[in-house]
Amino acid sequence: MDIQSWTYLIVVITFLLYIGIAIWSKAASTKDFYVAGGGVSPLANGMATAADWMSAASFISMAGIISFAGYDGSVYLMGWTGGYVLLALLLAPYLRKFGKFTVPDFIGDRYYSNIARGVAVICALFVSFTYVAGQMRGVGVVFSRFLEVDVNTGVIIGMIIVLFYAVLGGMKGITYTQVAQYCVLIFAFMVPAIFISIQMAGNPVPQLGFGGSGTDGTYLLDKLDGLHRELGFHEYTSGSKSTIDVFFITAALMLGTAGLPHVIVRFFTVPRVKDARKSALYALIFIAVLYTTAPAIAVFARTNLIETVSDKEYKDMPEWFTKWETTGLLTYDDKNGDGKIQYVADASANELTIDRDIMVLANPEIARLPNWVIALVAAGGLAAALSTAAGLLLVISSSISHDFLKKMVLPGISEKGELWAARGAAVIAVCIAGYFGINPPGFVASVVALAFGLAAASFFPAIVMGIFSKRMNKEGAIAGMVFGLGITLYYIARFKLHWIGSEENSGPDNWWFGISPEGFGTIGMLLNFGISILISAFTPKPPAEVVAIVEDIRIPKGAGDAVEH
Repeated sequence: MDIQSWTYLIVVITFLLYIGIAIWSKAASTKDFYVAGGGVSPLANGMATAADWMSAASFISMAGIISFAGYDGSVYLMGWTGGYVLLALLLAPYLRKFGKFTVPDFIGDRYYSNIARGVAVICALFVSFTYVAGQMRGVGVVFSRFLEVDVNTGVIIGMIIVLFYAVLGGMKGITYTQVAQYCVLIFAFMVPAIFISIQMAGNPVPQLGFGGSGTDGTYLLDKLDGLHRELGFHEYTSGSKSTIDVFFITAALMLGTAGLPHVIVRFFTVPRVKDARKSALYALIFIAVLYTTAPAIAVFARTNLIETVSDKEYKDMPEWFTKWETTGLLTYDDKNGDGKIQYVADASANELTIDRDIMVLANPEIARLPNWVIALVAAGGLAAALSTAAGLLLVISSSISHDFLKKMVLPGISEKGELWAARGAAVIAVCIAGYFGINPPGFVASVVALAFGLAAASFFPAIVMGIFSKRMNKEGAIAGMVFGLGITLYYIARFKLHWIGSEENSGPDNWWFGISPEGFGTIGMLLNFGISILISAFTPKPPAEVVAIVEDIRIPKGAGDAVEH
């Protein structure tokens, strides 16, 4: 069968699986909808957490970023992985013991303030909508290439699928769907990696293959460095970013990951605190499989791409090249009219423009793998995007129905009414996300990465001090969140989106302390901590019952059970 037929077959089978699971695990209560009834096993929750956390950015974009940026791309690998470790060890068990449904719920109750809850809802909505718009656009890109439908049609198909199992099943349906999606995405990620590792290095373990020698006896990384030098690109295995910027970007990604609400909520779905710890360990193992393979795929894809296209006749390009051209994500402009592809670092002479997000998807095609493997990668990309989109939509839904409606506007609403409100909010959220997927604002692609900095600058200090500081009060937490979020938004608006001031005065030469917008969330986080501590020192102490809660969630004795407050 051809690629399109294989893709239809595999995608339809996986979609039917997701829908079947949603029907089987339909939510019957708000607890089912928000936290899957709190009865998910640690193993299943570990797989679901891995799928929820590894979005289209991890599956499609990360290896693509490393493929083009080389050593500099490792900041994403280190930041996102380190962030999960930080979340699993420092925050998840305590948040589970607190016994709440959402992050704004924790902040609202811990800081005994609806204003704090409202600020947390705003932060959660901003981060989640930014993230989910990128996921929906990723779905459209995959469909546009492999099912050969319009990008907008692909987004609508993705909307319908996510809407079905997110609205019907809530967290219960999403959890078991994500277990299936993890199996699909990791299989789709590893199979081509193993094939290509054998093909290029004679080693079936990609993590070892990319560090070894190729079939010609040359180390693959040395070979790639040589290809980069010949074409004028920066050497693949050395960095060009300043040390301080690398540090701050890595820290922002790490601390932002530890503050992402759609990841944190996963730890509320297990029965006991010790199960939260177990599921965190399982998830780390499942995540490590993909994250240790991504650099290998980056090296394989980059090497194959350069050898396939550089200084080759355009008319001799394989079918995958022209297929990707039709999506607009790969373009060729024959500037000198010689019919050959000049792929070089010099922008004035370069004739080939490649969107880095296509590298993982195109990798098996470039390596001439079987059609079923190529189709499998498409299904994996969809699984990664849809799993995270569903988790984010639930955060949006619960923030509106539980944290805003029930806790702030209609405290007397019935459970049935709240459940219907949650489903209605999910429908509206899917429609908004679909709109931004079809008509992405110019800033969406940029802000997806910056969302981590915003989460670090707003949520992370409030959560950490809420757990470990009995003196932290509502005045300090609110001021810290507002200032941390505000200063980071200002920096992004000025130096990344160029909404403030002139564009010529907002380039890298004008960055504060030489820190890029991607890394400024770390500064926002430090300012949040400082302002929170300062203001709390000069304002009233928290009530005695709040201090008792903080003491209780940190006591190891009886940690097997969550405590409802």
